[in-house]
Amino acid sequence: MNKRIIADIFVWLLAALLCMFWRWVADKSSFGAYWALFGVMTVLWIGIGWVLQLYRSYKIAWFWQAMVSLVLTATALIGLGWWILPKLSYGLSPRVAMWVVLLVGAIDTVIIWFEHYWKYATNMTVPAMTIEHRENARVRRLDEVRSPESMESIHQSVLSVTTEEDYQMLLEKAHLDSRQTKSVCDRNRFTFLQIPDYQYKTLVDMTLLNDAKGINRRFCIVNQKLPDDGIYVCCYRPQEYIKSKMLAKYPKGLNWIIYSFYFFRKRVLPRLMLTSRLYYDVTKGRKRMLSKTEVLGRLYYCGFEVDEIVPMGHIEYVFAHRKSQPYPQEQFKVYGPLIKLPRVCKHKEIRYFYKFRTMHPYAEYIQKYVFDARGGMDIADKSNDDWRITTWGKMMRKYWLDELPMLINWLKGDVKLVGVRPLSKTMFDTYPQWLQDKRTLSRPGLIPPFYIDHPNTFDELFASEDKYLTEYLEHPFRTDCKYFFLTMRSILTRKTHSA
Repeated sequence: MNKRIIADIFVWLLAALLCMFWRWVADKSSFGAYWALFGVMTVLWIGIGWVLQLYRSYKIAWFWQAMVSLVLTATALIGLGWWILPKLSYGLSPRVAMWVVLLVGAIDTVIIWFEHYWKYATNMTVPAMTIEHRENARVRRLDEVRSPESMESIHQSVLSVTTEEDYQMLLEKAHLDSRQTKSVCDRNRFTFLQIPDYQYKTLVDMTLLNDAKGINRRFCIVNQKLPDDGIYVCCYRPQEYIKSKMLAKYPKGLNWIIYSFYFFRKRVLPRLMLTSRLYYDVTKGRKRMLSKTEVLGRLYYCGFEVDEIVPMGHIEYVFAHRKSQPYPQEQFKVYGPLIKLPRVCKHKEIRYFYKFRTMHPYAEYIQKYVFDARGGMDIADKSNDDWRITTWGKMMRKYWLDELPMLINWLKGDVKLVGVRPLSKTMFDTYPQWLQDKRTLSRPGLIPPFYIDHPNTFDELFASEDKYLTEYLEHPFRTDCKYFFLTMRSILTRKTHSA
């Protein structure tokens, strides 16, 4: 049966109950006196709607077609009710029937609006970009010095969008005076499509990524145009700069309120599935808030490796080289509050675990970069001073809030209540082989022995998990009960929190 018909039956049932309750309170009439009448009205509503094609799928019907059908259906039923009801003995006046029909029509209007907005919000008109495999490629243009006339033209072009200091920095680091370097300043990514393949060793993108349209597609096109190990230079205005500027501009207290609304509009709405497309259709991708994590993560996602970040006032320049083909591009990549992370489980099976997102978008693609830059990871599978974590993310981790969705995995049977932590592949590979094999003999758990022993080094962590696993494999139930109560005591007395 058509889902809309089922929805209308429930809508009519709700309207009938509301009307009958009101009439019962007013004149103590019996509920049973109304059921037959509302049954007939429901059948008539659905019958007239079917004839007028009210129940056509939203995938094939235009919004205004559905609305016109709804209005005609409601009008026809009100007309029939006004003519027939006075001749019946149900005690329901045509006026009351009219208001009931209008109530049903109003609820149906909301349903139609939602159906068509859902179609609009989730139907991306631009398909995911196809990444074509390519062979190794060398730069084709000779490394020659540009003429003074050419350099003056480039100089003026760069000064039209930035400062003399930025130009001198790019001249030195990006070699603007070489014919193997090309600078581009156009927010439209299609400009890069006109550049011949492998002609330039370095491409300097002078458009602020905050105003660029289709950042991932832009990066992927550049990736295809550059030779092996070719250099890409891009720039953006960091979110941190915008935040500090807004907090300094307004009075204390009020500044945080204004910034919170600004943040919600610029960072939250573009990330929600139902508002993402509408946001970018309205703004055309201009004046985005971009964090350092997101910019670097997008570059790695599109096949680059970051070499250097050069801050110049309120702008940061990122120097990256082409390392590989981009990841397979997703048509609709939305970073909502709930995420799924791949983890190594029993028998080395990869399962996805739910968590509340505590990091900036695209953080997963720069895990190794952060670990290397900060001197490696700690025993909690985190980098020291990990700047990928958001402000609210630190708060959520402190009070275990980010772990709550893992209860879904517990209900699904992916984890048990007590056990070793489910690890990312990066962290799992740092374990010795004998412990990897031992770990995957049982399911991971929500409550790990980590929170009882509080190890400070990897050797202590390995010993802690080995001790638990040895006990568990011999006496599963007794061991999990013991570790559960020891963990509760540790949390209450030592204020253990999420890593």
